[in-house]
Amino acid sequence: MFANLYKRLLRWAHSKHFLSGITLASFLESIIVPIPIETLLIPVSQIRRDKVWWIATMATLGCIVGALIAYVVGMWFFESYSSQILSWFNDPNMFVKIQTRMHEEGFWFIVLAGIAPIPLQLAMLAAGVSHYPIGLYILAIAISRIIRYFGIAWLVLRYGDQTEALFQQYQWKAVTVLSGIIIVLWIAKSTLF
Repeated sequence: MFANLYKRLLRWAHSKHFLSGITLASFLESIIVPIPIETLLIPVSQIRRDKVWWIATMATLGCIVGALIAYVVGMWFFESYSSQILSWFNDPNMFVKIQTRMHEEGFWFIVLAGIAPIPLQLAMLAAGVSHYPIGLYILAIAISRIIRYFGIAWLVLRYGDQTEALFQQYQWKAVTVLSGIIIVLWIAKSTLF
């Protein structure tokens, strides 16, 4: 089964449409698909190391477009369809907690949610519901996804076929370090300005 799947992935990675496919997959992952895009990005980047930076770019763009749609859904449709939208998630009460953090932390909360290996969809909806400034929202999404996707690209170029194992082994440690840095910056910004 996996051999057949790998053959399909190999064929697709060498097709002229694979970058469009990466963009579409990232878009879908950012709004509805609960499977992390890294499960696709790492093997495709390993197969197409010559296009690793383009893969990261297209994944980032797909996520940004998806983030815009999630924002609009949160802003315009959440009030009317909140019970249906929240039923898509394991813990609908989590949205209230996320919305509270969105009001308190804003930009840095979005950045952290985008870097952490957790679903970003609730944070995106909360940004729309709270009418968070869209420019800052897109900037936070872009920063967080550039860190993730270009980090994967760098790992693939640096460690090759070992990337997936390294990613699985050190993902939480990397998130913890990055989160710590972001929290320190946030505290410094809050106290200095």
